[in-house]
Amino acid sequence: MSNVKDRVMKAVNAVHRGIFRASKGRVLGRAGGMPVVELTTTGRRTGAPRTTMLTSPLVEGDSVVLVASYGGDDRHPVWYLNLIEHPEVQITTTGATRRMIARTAAGGERDHLWSRLTAAHANYAGYQRRTQRTIPVVVLDPVQGRGELPPTVGT
Repeated sequence: MSNVKDRVMKAVNAVHRGIFRASKGRVLGRAGGMPVVELTTTGRRTGAPRTTMLTSPLVEGDSVVLVASYGGDDRHPVWYLNLIEHPEVQITTTGATRRMIARTAAGGERDHLWSRLTAAHANYAGYQRRTQRTIPVVVLDPVQGRGELPPTVGT
């Protein structure tokens, strides 16, 4: 069954990405009241760029928050596994493309973000009820300075 879900998600992503790119985000640039983010990671096995379409339930200043829910599946989404291995990512949202560093929120930071995002978007709480795993909350921070990485990256 999971292979069917994976194929459906891949097809939906491809259609969404094509429309998003062709319209420069004017069409399908928001979903569920959230901005859409085109996330490009580096494949952990291939080293090749991998792109997926996501929503961001929270944007705080220059930082963007993503949720690795995969609809409440018991598996982490592949994009999350990729950014754990290679935390430098690229996002396109609201017509701008930026290099970012991904990190998984932990402890009090995760609790605070989870509380805020589930208050605004209850579907995430529903996804958490469907799975035994703790759904990761990912914070994307801009690459600092002239492209140097911050002192701590990843999880």
